[in-house]
Amino acid sequence: MKDDTKARPANTLLAGVRVLDLTRLLPGPHATQLLAQLGAEVIKIEEPGGGDYARTLSPALFEQVNRGKASVTLDLRKADGVAAFKRLVADADVVIESFRPGVMERLGCGYETLKANNPALVYAALTGYGQNGPLAAAAGHDLNYLSLSGVLDQIGHAGGPPAISNVQIADLAGGALTCAVGVLSAVIGARASGQGAFVDAAMLDGSLALQSVAMATRNQFGQTQPRGADTLTGALPNYRVYKCRDGRYLAVGALEPKFFARLLDRLNPVGDRQARRSDSKPDSSAKPKNKRAPRMAGWADRINAALADPRRARHLSKPVHWGLAALFRTRTRDAWLELLAGADACTTPVLTLEEALAHPQVQARDMQQGDALGCPLRFDGTARDALAPSPALGADNERLL
Repeated sequence: MKDDTKARPANTLLAGVRVLDLTRLLPGPHATQLLAQLGAEVIKIEEPGGGDYARTLSPALFEQVNRGKASVTLDLRKADGVAAFKRLVADADVVIESFRPGVMERLGCGYETLKANNPALVYAALTGYGQNGPLAAAAGHDLNYLSLSGVLDQIGHAGGPPAISNVQIADLAGGALTCAVGVLSAVIGARASGQGAFVDAAMLDGSLALQSVAMATRNQFGQTQPRGADTLTGALPNYRVYKCRDGRYLAVGALEPKFFARLLDRLNPVGDRQARRSDSKPDSSAKPKNKRAPRMAGWADRINAALADPRRARHLSKPVHWGLAALFRTRTRDAWLELLAGADACTTPVLTLEEALAHPQVQARDMQQGDALGCPLRFDGTARDALAPSPALGADNERLL
């Protein structure tokens, strides 16, 4: 399929929306870059001399989340810097900052002050713990918000420690995306009423709001299940990750009975051959140890029973898990992919980032833009991502100040 991205115009859905971005590092810049990808004009307000900490801590990360923005340097600790900032605010639609509560007020740039000259201003404060509460002024990072929200407790294998993801769930999903939704909602409201809003976006709150499944388990059974023991975290053998003969992994997400049936249809011939072979030679990789590879009769019934009673799911489906684990260890990952091709059984390889970027589906969706990741949203008639590289510090001082 011919890629005509360059022939199409850039996204203009947020054309005319000016965003002043005082955020640093990852969550805030990720949120404002998404707004830039949707057509907003985003101006980074940075400290003279160093700017966004990510410029020196991780230039590669800075480049990932600051494309398509302008950069202006202002010292908000000085009167002339505050005055210049207020002049920019007069023509802005949105201000986004990620300081601890009270910092902007001490600088003379709090929401109440700014909206006096721009009633339609949308002011978003993206913080770890929100504007009130005993931890409002506390420092924190992604790991802290995940731990306090209960998300970290749910991630990892049964009996093992909590696992730390290299996707910053609290920063990006709980914080950046939640903040962006709040900003867009408030901009729509301001366009209709002429009155802006203060958007209080807390990464702890956003992370907690992601716990729909764990909350449903708690409401149904009185408490959450231990790590690795809920229906979607390891209790069900048809929703797990399995190691193959070459040390690579398959993700089996055949949750619904119809998908599991399709998976078994493809696996049955292999399982039968393996079981017949194990009649003369035990399969040492099967669990429990030294057991022969089981046949698959009754596996679907066990899964249905486990789905009906999540509290006993692990016990009911244990033989199925052992059988699948033993079976998947008999072939390489790619051999299984070849066997399962076209089965529509929700089974996929566990890929590295490099493999994911090279995958035909990802390439068809045009998600890589040079060395950067593209906008995850698509709109008819516009280019996928036409953002310029990240700006040099203070590159737009002369034009905007």
